[in-house]
Amino acid sequence: MTSTDVRSAADPEQSPGRGTAWTALRPLVLRLHFYAGILIAPFLLVAASTGLLYAASYQIEQIVYRHELTAPVGESRLPLTRQVAAAQTARPDGKVTAVRPADEPDATTRVLMDVPGLPESTQLAVFVDPYTAQVRGVLDSYGSSGALPVRAWISHLHRHLHLGEPGRIYSELAASWLWIVALCGLVLWISRRRRKRGLRGLIAPDRSLSGARRALSWHGSVGLWAVVGLLFLSATGLTWSKYAGENVDELRAALGWTTPAISTSSGEHAAHSGDSGHQHGGASADVDRVVQAAAGKGLSGPLEIVWPGEAGAPYLVKEIDKSLPQRLDQVAVDATGKVTAELRFADYPLAAKLTRWGIDGHMGLLFGLANQVLLALLASVVITLIVLGYRMWWQRRPTRGFGRPYPRGGWRKAHGAVLAPLSVIAVAVGWFLPLMGISLAAFLVIDVLLGLRARATR
Repeated sequence: MTSTDVRSAADPEQSPGRGTAWTALRPLVLRLHFYAGILIAPFLLVAASTGLLYAASYQIEQIVYRHELTAPVGESRLPLTRQVAAAQTARPDGKVTAVRPADEPDATTRVLMDVPGLPESTQLAVFVDPYTAQVRGVLDSYGSSGALPVRAWISHLHRHLHLGEPGRIYSELAASWLWIVALCGLVLWISRRRRKRGLRGLIAPDRSLSGARRALSWHGSVGLWAVVGLLFLSATGLTWSKYAGENVDELRAALGWTTPAISTSSGEHAAHSGDSGHQHGGASADVDRVVQAAAGKGLSGPLEIVWPGEAGAPYLVKEIDKSLPQRLDQVAVDATGKVTAELRFADYPLAAKLTRWGIDGHMGLLFGLANQVLLALLASVVITLIVLGYRMWWQRRPTRGFGRPYPRGGWRKAHGAVLAPLSVIAVAVGWFLPLMGISLAAFLVIDVLLGLRARATR
């Protein structure tokens, strides 16, 4: 059997049909899916593998730092003021920035501090027994999620492979191409199966097939079930990317989709500057009063109390429960216990809520353990699809080596009225997702050069 025969057997719809727009575009979509799948798959494989590890990072963190995160349950809790003072005694070189009171009977209170010499976005977390004020341990805490060292290490591995800013290119390439590969595959699978085996052949693999056709059946069916999740991972992953992420931020700002923020400037609270000046960066005799004032406005744990950033400014009390139903209300409370501003999550614009839900869903926080299991399944699906894709590539080889790409030149059959808007869309998407645009241009240039070389050697 020749390579053409193998390709036809694996993909019997390759033969040219009648002159419809899809008949002309299908070879182009096939070639794009093929090249993107082959060349971008290594980046996707790394992203999926590290993402699979991150999905389990919360449980790993709980196990590794069980001593710091938990304490024996006592009869009654001490005032937060005393717990914060204990943390300051343990680390007098630190400046208190926030405190997260224990939200479970056996949990410790986390006092966050700025300490000279820590990496960017990192604070020192002092874990205090809320019943005895005994310090249970001190660890670095990364980012707004408060990731401890092991989870932060896994997060950095997934985000940039511990290579810093240059390493973020890999994850942005993966996120930029994932939605394209997924949508191309979806269109190809639906167009192939709807006329062949009906709905059953579309949603379930055909176990009677063998070889490349069997791999294709599994590849298409599994991809169909996962396509929504893959699009979600791509879209939310781009919000953290370096270049596309900046464009996303600019678009959100232009459309008024930014997340609202509560006012915590000193302003009218300057009258308390003498009192607050002592509190800035230190333990406060009023922190328990601040928590009581927030409770009076309906805020409940888990909470984070953020210390004033300047003299005379109020404290910021935030709910930090990111699982549904989310509790993310905030209030500003001055040193006297007066609530000076409120921000309710229910009042967020819909776009800001969707952004919050998307980010928390990507991090495995939105549905708790179920969310983490779903992320692990999606990561496993991506790995499975890549393995099946490479297997088909190998099975389509003539006698040795790898399978050949689908024939070039299919785009010439498409009408200009179809190609023109597609070209405009490609340029616009390439501008908004720069790494995707650059890599696509590189693919095209290489493809043209290979075509010219092939003609010259005939």
